[in-house]
Amino acid sequence: MQKLFARRKKYKTLDDRALVELAAADKEAFGELYERYLTKMYNYVYYRTGNTHDAEDLTAKVFQRAMSHIGTYVDRGLPFQAWLYRIAHNLVANWHRDQGRRKIIALDDFVAHSLQSEAPDRWTEEQEEQKHLMEAVRRLPEDRQQLLLLKFIEQLSNAEIGEIMGRTEGAVKSLYHRTLLALREDLQRQDDIGAARRLSGKEG
Repeated sequence: MQKLFARRKKYKTLDDRALVELAAADKEAFGELYERYLTKMYNYVYYRTGNTHDAEDLTAKVFQRAMSHIGTYVDRGLPFQAWLYRIAHNLVANWHRDQGRRKIIALDDFVAHSLQSEAPDRWTEEQEEQKHLMEAVRRLPEDRQQLLLLKFIEQLSNAEIGEIMGRTEGAVKSLYHRTLLALREDLQRQDDIGAARRLSGKEG
C-alpha cells in the first residue's frame, strides 16, 4: 500500500510527456492524466453541448478513446491537452451530426459564473452589455464560436487551437481577427438600431 501511495505521489510530480510515455503500459499514469484534464474536457464539451448528461457521456468517451490510442500518440511539440481537445472536438462534431442539433456553444453559464464574484452593482452595470455580447456571439458561425471558446475560456494558444480545429496557426490568427471585427461591427450595428428606436420613441 505504501509503495502504491508513493508511486501515485511520484506521478503528480511528472510532466505530461513523461506520463504519456508510461501510460501506454501503466493505467495509473493515465489516471494522473485523467485527473489533470477531466475538468477542462468536461467544460469544453459542456459549452459545446449545453447539457450535463451529454457532457458527462462524451467526456467519458474522450478519455476512453484517449486510453485506447495512447500507445499511438505522437508528440508534435504541442501540449498533450491539444490532443485531448482534438478527440473531444471530433466526438462533439459527431454528436451534433447524429442528433441533428443546431451547433450552439452554451456560454451563458460561463458568463454568469465569471461574474458571480463581482460586486452586485458591477453586475447590474455589466448585465446588459454582457447580454448583447452573448447575442452577438450566438450569431457567429459555429467555427468562430468555437474559436472564441478555445481562446478565451480554455485559454489555448493559436498553435493548440490550430491542432484542434485542423487549421494552420496563421489561419487561426486570421480567423480570430475576422471574428473580432465581425463582433465589433455587429455590436455597433445593434447599438445604432437601439439608438434609432429610442429616438423614434421620443419623437412619437
